[in-house]
Formats: sequence, structure tokens, C-alpha cells
Amino acid sequence: MPSDSQPVIRLCQISKTYHMGNEVIHALDQVDLSIQKNEYLAFVGASGSGKSTMMNILGCLDIPSSGQYFLQGRDVAHLPDTVMSATRNREIGFIFQNFHLLPRATALQNVMQPLIFRGIPPAERKQRAAFALERVGLGNRLGHLPNQLSGGQRQRVAIARALCGEPAILLADEPTGNLDTGTGTEVMGLFDALHAEGQTIIIVTHDNQIAAHCQRQIRLSDGKIISDSSRTTQTVPA
Repeated sequence: MPSDSQPVIRLCQISKTYHMGNEVIHALDQVDLSIQKNEYLAFVGASGSGKSTMMNILGCLDIPSSGQYFLQGRDVAHLPDTVMSATRNREIGFIFQNFHLLPRATALQNVMQPLIFRGIPPAERKQRAAFALERVGLGNRLGHLPNQLSGGQRQRVAIARALCGEPAILLADEPTGNLDTGTGTEVMGLFDALHAEGQTIIIVTHDNQIAAHCQRQIRLSDGKIISDSSRTTQTVPA
């Protein structure tokens, strides 16, 4: 097991390149980075800055062209697909802009999905999913289908689904992108509360107002980190 002082994530000279005809695109260019347990961090940048590539690599959805990625002290940069999938399911909880909920499944059934792939017994799956929904304020919506929920409630279901597996990291991609301003603020308030409980949270966003909730902001441009600023207290926008 990793020690408390060991980073949850450590990137060493991570690069990701794509070939477009004769042109080489450097989506990430020799990035070095460490993220500690219980950090609340945002990757910020314009379209094409490398944010999506960073999210895919951190989330074990893609592999780098070169470099090392240590997750919980283990180099996961070039694991076989089956091992990578199991690592992703165990260590990372994903939250997406479009929620990615199963339309014909209830909130409880949606939240249980990651536990099915782990082979968790049905009774335990149900208990853990119900607890996760209670944790995000939806304990009275277990039997509702996605189309019976508001956008903010659907995103809360997605957050509960990410939480129920007790991941080391919550990785959120533009989590308020499909929500109105008020609902987005409520969802970010939930992230604030989860961080206060000890959860490591990484948000990928182009929105400086969303990034302002985080204690650390890393700005990307042309596949490189151009700034990395931290503060000891959060400055949450009004």
C-alpha cells in the first residue's frame, strides 16, 4: 500500500503524440506532475490545450506515447487492456458532462453498475449504491428513471455511481457543462463537500468559475503545463 506521503498520481515525462499525415501533433509534451491524496484540482485550458488527452491518460482510458504514469505507486502507463480496465474500475470514479446514465435503469441500478463488474454480491451492491445516493442527497429517488430526474439530479446520480466504488480519485470532465448556472453551483457545492470529507477530486474544465472552486489550478496550453497555482483555502465564486 502507498504511504501517506506518496503521491496518488505521478507523471514522469508523459507525452502523447498523434500523426496527421506528415504532421506530428503533441497533445501532451513531456509533462511532469504529482497529485497528492485529498487534493482538489482543476485542469484548465482552451480547446486543443491538452485537457481531454490529460483526462484520458489520468483515467486509464488511453496510454501515453512515452513516459511513466504512477497511480497509487504503480506504473500503469502500459498495462495490458484487461489489467488497465480492472485498475480503472477500482481506482477511478468518472463523472461526465453528459451523465452517461442507462435510460431504462433506475437511479439505484445505475449506481450499482461499477460494482457488477467487480463481482460484488447483489445485496452488498444494493446497500452500497443506496448509501452513495443518500450521500449525494438522493436517498428518496432510488427508484426513479433518469427521465424522471432533473439535470442536477442526474448529475448527482452520476456522482453517486462514481463514489460507490470507493475510488482513490474522482475524475470529472466538464461536470456542469449541461447544467444551468444555479444547478451547476449546487453540483460544485457537492464536490466541495466531498473534498472536505477527504476525497481526491480532479476536474477538467474550460470554465474559470468552476476551476475557482478548486484549491489547485493547472493551466495547459499546447500540451504543456504553463502554470500551476495552489492556495490553502478555497475562493468560491459568489
